[in-house]
Amino acid sequence: MDNSYAPPDTPLEVLHHDHELLLVSKPSGLLSIPGKGAHLADCLLARVQAAFPEALLVHRLDRDTSGIMVFALSPHAQRHLGLQFEKRQVKKIYVARVYGRVSEREGRVDLPLAVDWPNRPRQRVDFENGRAAVTDWKLIRHEENASRLRLMPQTGRSHQLRVHMKEIGHPILGDPFYAEGPARDAPRLMLHAESLRLRHPDGGKGLTFKAKCPF
Repeated sequence: MDNSYAPPDTPLEVLHHDHELLLVSKPSGLLSIPGKGAHLADCLLARVQAAFPEALLVHRLDRDTSGIMVFALSPHAQRHLGLQFEKRQVKKIYVARVYGRVSEREGRVDLPLAVDWPNRPRQRVDFENGRAAVTDWKLIRHEENASRLRLMPQTGRSHQLRVHMKEIGHPILGDPFYAEGPARDAPRLMLHAESLRLRHPDGGKGLTFKAKCPF
């Protein structure tokens, strides 16, 4: 998979910029941080730092997930934001198109996750050794053999939304790891980080930022 890495050559999309915060919209197919090897050097962090050399990483999105990411523009802001993520004070909302028609209007998935070591970076449900993982979801609408959902993760585990949707029988369309058959037949992973609600590092005011869903 790494050898076929061909990130989109799109301009940096800045959603908000002030003295402490930088919010940008990451395109699908672009790594958040560099991978191992020169061919995986192009990433959102590198592109952001080319324009804002002082920018510091706070969190990540999967390569194939698009949407909003926040960067800190000072060490103070990085610490402040890092603690908000650690204490689960940041409210994250995603939009996903999943396979099949989801029958309920809303629900919660509470399944602990662990690394599937023989198949890294895949994750799996593990009731013995897994870490707590909780996702709330709401149905937006039904589409042709698919459903559009709003996903609200209450924890921040790797691949959490992708595994949780697969486990309830509705994998995210286009997911190369967890979707099979017709569910994989999509131009990209249909998962987008739509909004972030956080407190500003300078003064603590609550702010919500959004990135328009491209699908």
